[in-house]
Amino acid sequence: MQQFLRKYWKVFAFSMAGALVGFAYWRFVGCTGGSCPITSNWHTSTLMGGLLGFLVSGTGKKQNNEKPSE
Repeated sequence: MQQFLRKYWKVFAFSMAGALVGFAYWRFVGCTGGSCPITSNWHTSTLMGGLLGFLVSGTGKKQNNEKPSE
């Protein structure tokens, strides 16, 4: 379990930060009329923020440590 947390702490931190930003956006900016599908409901706004935080964390980035061949 500790190895898992050491490996994915960045992903977890970015996802939680994104979810908090998504919730704060709904709370302070989101539309109340219901015409905005993402920001009119706190569930979707928080979920989308967490998803964006996950994507920003760079989980899909592949590191290439090889030297270029000459």
